[in-house]
Amino acid sequence: MTKTLFGLSDKELWKLFPIVVSEYQENWTEIYETEKALLEKQIGSDKILRISHFGSTAVPGLSAKPIIDILIEISADANFNHLAQSLGQIDYLHVKSESEPYPNAVFLKGYAPDGFCGQAFHLHVRNFGNWDELHFRDYLQQHPEVAEEYGRLKNTLGQKFKFDRDSYSAAKTDFVHRITELSNPKTA
Repeated sequence: MTKTLFGLSDKELWKLFPIVVSEYQENWTEIYETEKALLEKQIGSDKILRISHFGSTAVPGLSAKPIIDILIEISADANFNHLAQSLGQIDYLHVKSESEPYPNAVFLKGYAPDGFCGQAFHLHVRNFGNWDELHFRDYLQQHPEVAEEYGRLKNTLGQKFKFDRDSYSAAKTDFVHRITELSNPKTA
């Protein structure tokens, strides 16, 4: 991804990177493991408390956008600038957002001005222990019938909102919140 992508409108970005929901691919776990090893080598494990594969590609049998979501939970004393620089050296680009202040950050890989470029990754950096998506993932892994229901919803929404990522995400919100409430031991 180059800086030229940051000047595009949401509609232009959505046209370049449409919602594509595909059947589950057995190699998604292997792709994650390979990228995890690269991240550990690049960043160093002393500041990483945990790396997790989450999102739909982490749930066997679940249809998903073929983007690997990775969570890195860091120690409170981690140097964010050093982390961002290290990730940049392996083609991750920090997506700066006022709604994601440090230590929350998102980095993307596999995006180019003319569309997807190889395997896409969304890397989320957080402090340790504050991530409901891991509970959501675990619940779907343990309840295949709920994962199947979620897959049907994603397929329907992916067709309806192919070029509108915000509407696609918003339309999943009620389902995700309902399952997160069931899955999170802090709220259950």
